[in-house]
Amino acid sequence: MSVTRVRHPHDDAPDTVADFRLLRTLPEGPRRDGLRDEVVRAWLPMAHRIATRYRDRGESLEDLRQVAALALVKAVDGFDPDRGAAFPSYAVPTITGELSKHFRDHAWVLRVPRRTQELRRRVTMVCQEIARSGGEFSDAEIAARTHLGADEVREGLSARNAYAVLSLDVEPAAGGAGGGTTLADTLGGPDPGLETVVDRESVRPLIGALSDRDRRILYLRFFRGLTQQRIAAQYGVSQMYVSRVLNRICTQLREQALADAA
Repeated sequence: MSVTRVRHPHDDAPDTVADFRLLRTLPEGPRRDGLRDEVVRAWLPMAHRIATRYRDRGESLEDLRQVAALALVKAVDGFDPDRGAAFPSYAVPTITGELSKHFRDHAWVLRVPRRTQELRRRVTMVCQEIARSGGEFSDAEIAARTHLGADEVREGLSARNAYAVLSLDVEPAAGGAGGGTTLADTLGGPDPGLETVVDRESVRPLIGALSDRDRRILYLRFFRGLTQQRIAAQYGVSQMYVSRVLNRICTQLREQALADAA
Protein backbone atom coordinates (compact mmCIF):
# COMPACT_ATOMS: atom_id res chain seq x y z
CA MET A 1 0.00 0.00 0.00
CA SER A 2 1.40 3.36 -1.02
CA VAL A 3 1.53 6.32 1.34
CA THR A 4 -1.41 8.67 0.96
CA ARG A 5 -0.53 11.96 -0.74
CA VAL A 6 -0.57 14.85 1.67
CA ARG A 7 -2.60 17.78 0.43
CA HIS A 8 -1.62 21.42 0.94
CA PRO A 9 -3.20 23.06 4.00
CA HIS A 10 -5.33 25.23 1.74
CA ASP A 11 -6.84 22.16 0.04
CA ASP A 12 -10.09 20.59 1.20
CA ALA A 13 -9.96 18.84 4.56
CA PRO A 14 -11.06 15.23 3.81
CA ASP A 15 -7.73 14.01 2.43
CA THR A 16 -5.84 15.80 5.22
CA VAL A 17 -7.98 14.04 7.82
CA ALA A 18 -7.32 10.75 6.05
CA ASP A 19 -3.59 11.42 6.19
CA PHE A 20 -3.72 11.95 9.95
CA ARG A 21 -5.84 8.84 10.46
CA LEU A 22 -3.36 6.80 8.45
CA LEU A 23 -0.51 8.32 10.41
CA ARG A 24 -2.09 7.15 13.66
CA THR A 25 -2.57 3.59 12.42
CA LEU A 26 0.81 2.99 10.79
CA PRO A 27 3.40 1.24 12.99
CA GLU A 28 6.76 2.80 13.69
CA GLY A 29 9.00 2.53 10.68
CA PRO A 30 10.12 4.18 7.44
CA ARG A 31 6.60 4.38 5.94
CA ARG A 32 5.22 6.20 8.96
CA ASP A 33 8.26 8.48 9.16
CA GLY A 34 7.88 9.38 5.49
CA LEU A 35 4.19 10.23 5.88
CA ARG A 36 4.91 12.21 9.03
CA ASP A 37 7.59 14.22 7.21
CA GLU A 38 5.19 14.98 4.37
CA VAL A 39 2.51 16.20 6.78
CA VAL A 40 5.02 18.44 8.58
CA ARG A 41 6.31 19.91 5.31
CA ALA A 42 2.76 20.59 4.14
CA TRP A 43 1.93 22.61 7.25
CA LEU A 44 5.36 24.21 7.69
CA PRO A 45 4.34 27.49 5.95
CA MET A 46 1.66 27.97 8.59
CA ALA A 47 4.24 27.49 11.37
CA HIS A 48 6.56 30.00 9.71
CA ARG A 49 3.75 32.57 9.45
CA ILE A 50 3.05 32.22 13.16
CA ALA A 51 6.75 32.62 13.97
CA THR A 52 6.89 35.79 11.88
CA ARG A 53 4.45 37.47 14.27
CA TYR A 54 7.14 37.36 16.96
CA ARG A 55 10.04 38.63 14.85
CA ASP A 56 10.31 42.08 16.52
CA ARG A 57 10.88 40.80 20.05
CA GLY A 58 14.66 40.50 20.04
CA GLU A 59 15.03 36.94 18.75
CA SER A 60 16.22 36.05 15.26
CA LEU A 61 13.53 34.96 12.84
CA GLU A 62 15.47 31.80 12.02
CA ASP A 63 15.48 30.73 15.68
CA LEU A 64 11.77 31.44 15.95
CA ARG A 65 11.06 29.37 12.86
CA GLN A 66 12.97 26.46 14.32
CA VAL A 67 10.94 26.67 17.53
CA ALA A 68 7.73 26.82 15.50
CA ALA A 69 8.79 23.86 13.35
CA LEU A 70 9.49 21.71 16.41
CA ALA A 71 6.13 22.74 17.85
CA LEU A 72 4.50 21.73 14.55
CA VAL A 73 6.04 18.28 14.83
CA LYS A 74 4.66 18.07 18.35
CA ALA A 75 1.21 19.08 17.07
CA VAL A 76 1.33 16.52 14.26
CA ASP A 77 2.19 13.76 16.74
CA GLY A 78 -0.51 14.78 19.19
CA PHE A 79 -3.41 15.56 16.84
CA ASP A 80 -6.39 13.19 16.89
CA PRO A 81 -8.59 13.67 13.78
CA ASP A 82 -11.41 11.60 15.28
CA ARG A 83 -12.21 14.31 17.82
CA GLY A 84 -13.81 16.39 15.09
CA ALA A 85 -11.58 19.47 15.28
CA ALA A 86 -9.59 20.73 12.29
CA PHE A 87 -5.84 20.44 12.51
CA PRO A 88 -5.16 24.24 12.55
CA SER A 89 -7.38 24.68 15.61
CA TYR A 90 -5.08 22.26 17.42
CA ALA A 91 -1.77 23.25 15.86
CA VAL A 92 -1.98 27.03 16.19
CA PRO A 93 -2.34 27.08 20.01
CA THR A 94 0.41 24.47 20.26
CA ILE A 95 2.83 26.51 18.15
CA THR A 96 2.03 29.85 19.80
CA GLY A 97 2.34 28.22 23.21
CA GLU A 98 5.80 26.86 22.39
CA LEU A 99 6.90 30.25 21.07
CA SER A 100 5.67 31.96 24.24
CA LYS A 101 7.46 29.35 26.33
CA HIS A 102 10.64 29.96 24.33
CA PHE A 103 10.54 33.67 25.15
CA ARG A 104 9.76 32.97 28.78
CA ASP A 105 12.53 30.42 29.30
CA HIS A 106 15.29 31.46 26.89
CA ALA A 107 14.97 35.04 25.68
CA TRP A 108 15.38 36.77 29.05
CA VAL A 109 18.91 37.92 29.80
CA LEU A 110 18.17 37.84 33.53
CA ARG A 111 15.96 35.16 35.01
CA VAL A 112 12.84 36.60 36.64
CA PRO A 113 9.74 34.87 38.08
CA ARG A 114 6.84 34.17 35.75
CA ARG A 115 4.65 36.56 37.71
CA THR A 116 7.12 39.35 37.01
CA GLN A 117 7.26 38.38 33.34
CA GLU A 118 3.48 38.69 33.15
CA LEU A 119 3.62 42.11 34.84
CA ARG A 120 6.19 43.21 32.29
CA ARG A 121 3.98 42.02 29.43
CA ARG A 122 0.92 43.90 30.67
CA VAL A 123 2.88 47.06 31.45
CA THR A 124 4.66 46.97 28.08
CA MET A 125 1.39 46.62 26.16
CA VAL A 126 -0.06 49.66 27.90
CA CYS A 127 3.12 51.69 27.38
CA GLN A 128 3.02 50.91 23.67
CA GLU A 129 -0.64 51.92 23.44
CA ILE A 130 0.02 55.23 25.17
CA ALA A 131 3.10 55.87 23.01
CA ARG A 132 1.12 55.24 19.81
CA SER A 133 -1.47 57.78 20.91
CA GLY A 134 1.26 60.38 21.41
CA GLY A 135 0.88 60.58 25.16
CA GLU A 136 3.41 60.23 27.95
CA PHE A 137 2.84 57.38 30.34
CA SER A 138 3.22 57.70 34.08
CA ASP A 139 3.02 55.08 36.81
CA ALA A 140 -0.46 56.28 37.70
CA GLU A 141 -1.66 56.09 34.09
CA ILE A 142 -0.27 52.58 33.67
CA ALA A 143 -1.82 51.46 36.96
CA ALA A 144 -5.21 52.83 35.90
CA ARG A 145 -5.16 51.00 32.56
CA THR A 146 -3.76 47.70 33.82
CA HIS A 147 -5.65 47.67 37.15
CA LEU A 148 -2.36 46.97 38.89
CA GLY A 149 -1.01 48.41 42.09
CA ALA A 150 1.77 50.99 42.12
CA ASP A 151 4.32 48.43 43.35
CA GLU A 152 3.32 45.97 40.61
CA VAL A 153 3.69 48.67 37.95
CA ARG A 154 7.17 49.53 39.18
CA GLU A 155 8.08 45.84 39.22
CA GLY A 156 6.84 45.45 35.64
CA LEU A 157 8.78 48.51 34.49
CA SER A 158 11.94 47.25 36.18
CA ALA A 159 11.54 43.86 34.50
CA ARG A 160 11.70 45.53 31.09
CA ASN A 161 15.41 46.12 31.73
CA ALA A 162 15.96 42.40 32.40
CA TYR A 163 14.74 41.29 28.99
CA ALA A 164 17.59 42.76 26.96
CA VAL A 165 20.81 44.41 28.10
CA LEU A 166 23.55 46.38 26.43
CA SER A 167 27.07 45.13 25.99
CA LEU A 168 29.69 46.75 28.18
CA ASP A 169 31.65 47.44 25.00
CA VAL A 170 29.12 49.91 23.56
CA GLU A 171 29.48 53.65 23.93
CA PRO A 172 27.08 55.33 26.40
CA ALA A 173 25.67 57.67 23.74
CA ALA A 174 25.76 56.80 20.06
CA GLY A 175 27.30 59.57 18.02
CA GLY A 176 28.26 61.50 21.14
CA ALA A 177 31.59 62.92 22.15
CA GLY A 178 32.52 59.86 24.15
CA GLY A 179 35.97 59.62 22.60
CA GLY A 180 35.80 55.82 22.54
CA THR A 181 34.55 55.54 26.12
CA THR A 182 32.48 52.40 26.73
CA LEU A 183 29.99 51.47 29.43
CA ALA A 184 32.69 49.33 31.04
CA ASP A 185 34.79 52.48 31.53
CA THR A 186 32.00 54.05 33.60
CA LEU A 187 31.81 51.21 36.10
CA GLY A 188 33.32 51.73 39.50
CA GLY A 189 35.82 49.41 41.10
CA PRO A 190 36.59 48.21 44.61
CA ASP A 191 37.49 51.01 47.00
CA PRO A 192 40.56 49.93 48.96
CA GLY A 193 39.67 52.46 51.65
CA LEU A 194 36.64 50.38 52.62
CA GLU A 195 38.91 47.66 53.95
CA THR A 196 40.38 50.03 56.54
CA VAL A 197 37.16 51.68 57.74
CA VAL A 198 36.85 49.49 60.82
CA ASP A 199 40.51 49.95 61.71
CA ARG A 200 40.34 53.73 61.29
CA GLU A 201 37.22 54.07 63.41
CA SER A 202 38.69 51.81 66.08
CA VAL A 203 41.91 53.79 66.39
CA ARG A 204 40.35 57.26 66.11
CA PRO A 205 39.52 57.70 69.85
CA LEU A 206 42.88 56.15 70.79
CA ILE A 207 44.73 58.76 68.74
CA GLY A 208 42.69 61.46 70.42
CA ALA A 209 43.96 60.28 73.78
CA LEU A 210 47.65 60.72 72.81
CA SER A 211 49.73 63.65 74.01
CA ASP A 212 49.90 66.68 71.74
CA ARG A 213 53.50 65.91 70.80
CA ASP A 214 52.86 62.25 69.97
CA ARG A 215 49.74 63.13 68.02
CA ARG A 216 51.68 65.81 66.07
CA ILE A 217 54.52 63.42 65.19
CA LEU A 218 52.02 60.79 64.07
CA TYR A 219 50.24 63.35 61.92
CA LEU A 220 53.42 64.61 60.26
CA ARG A 221 54.60 61.09 59.44
CA PHE A 222 51.45 59.34 58.26
CA PHE A 223 49.15 62.16 57.14
CA ARG A 224 51.62 64.73 55.82
CA GLY A 225 54.09 62.13 54.57
CA LEU A 226 57.18 63.75 56.10
CA THR A 227 60.27 61.63 56.54
CA GLN A 228 61.59 60.88 60.00
CA GLN A 229 64.60 63.07 59.28
CA ARG A 230 62.43 66.13 58.48
CA ILE A 231 60.35 65.57 61.60
CA ALA A 232 63.49 65.33 63.67
CA ALA A 233 64.71 68.62 62.19
CA GLN A 234 61.48 70.36 63.24
CA TYR A 235 61.82 69.19 66.83
CA GLY A 236 65.61 69.50 67.05
CA VAL A 237 66.08 65.83 67.86
CA SER A 238 67.74 62.90 66.12
CA GLN A 239 66.07 60.76 63.49
CA MET A 240 66.59 57.73 65.75
CA TYR A 241 64.61 59.41 68.50
CA VAL A 242 61.69 60.05 66.13
CA SER A 243 61.84 56.40 65.02
CA ARG A 244 61.60 55.19 68.63
CA VAL A 245 58.67 57.52 69.33
CA LEU A 246 56.76 56.29 66.25
CA ASN A 247 57.40 52.65 67.15
CA ARG A 248 56.14 53.24 70.67
CA ILE A 249 53.01 55.05 69.45
CA CYS A 250 52.15 52.41 66.87
CA THR A 251 52.70 49.55 69.32
CA GLN A 252 50.55 51.30 71.93
CA LEU A 253 47.70 51.96 69.47
CA ARG A 254 47.81 48.39 68.13
CA GLU A 255 47.69 46.78 71.58
CA GLN A 256 44.87 49.05 72.75
CA ALA A 257 42.82 48.44 69.57
CA LEU A 258 43.22 44.66 69.85
CA ALA A 259 42.34 44.75 73.53
CA ASP A 260 39.16 46.72 72.83
CA ALA A 261 38.21 44.31 70.04
CA ALA A 262 38.67 41.34 72.34
